[in-house]
Amino acid sequence: MPEQEDRLLKYCEFNDINVKGVYREDFSAKNFNRPEWKKLIATIKKKSSGDENNILFVKWDRFSRNIQYAYEMIGILRKCNTSTMAIDQPIDLTIPESSVMLAVYLSVPEAENTRRALNTANGIRRAKQMGRYPNKAPLGYINLTGLDGKKIIPPRQPEAG
Repeated sequence: MPEQEDRLLKYCEFNDINVKGVYREDFSAKNFNRPEWKKLIATIKKKSSGDENNILFVKWDRFSRNIQYAYEMIGILRKCNTSTMAIDQPIDLTIPESSVMLAVYLSVPEAENTRRALNTANGIRRAKQMGRYPNKAPLGYINLTGLDGKKIIPPRQPEAG
C-alpha cells in the first residue's frame, strides 16, 4: 500500500535508517510463500555477513497472520543477522517480557482470520438452508438478478440441455 510505504520511508528518514530496498507485496500474509518475500529472503541470505539488517513494516499483521510461520521466519532471519520491526507496534526483543507482546501481536491477526473464515462458512451454510445459492451458478445455469432484486439461477441454453 502506498500509504504504508510512505510512512515507512518517513520513519527511516526521521530515524536516519539507510534503506537498502523496498519490497511491495500484494499477497496475503497468511504464509511466507509470497513472491516479493522470497526475493527479500534470497537477498538477505546472499548478503548474510556481519552487517545487521532490519526488515521494517507498519504492523505485525503485515509480516504474518500465522503465529507458527511467524516464529519460524523470525528464527530464520535471526540466523541471517536480520531483525524484524513493526513501527506502530515496536518490540525490544532483548527484553524477555517483550516476547509476550510479540505473541499477542502475532496471534490476534490469526484469530481474526479464523473468525472471518468461520463467519463466511456459516453465512454460506445459512444461505443454502434458506434456498439461496451463494456460489457461482453450476454448469448449464447462469447467475441473474430478477426485476424484483432477487438473485435467480435460470437454465442457460444450450448448455442446460
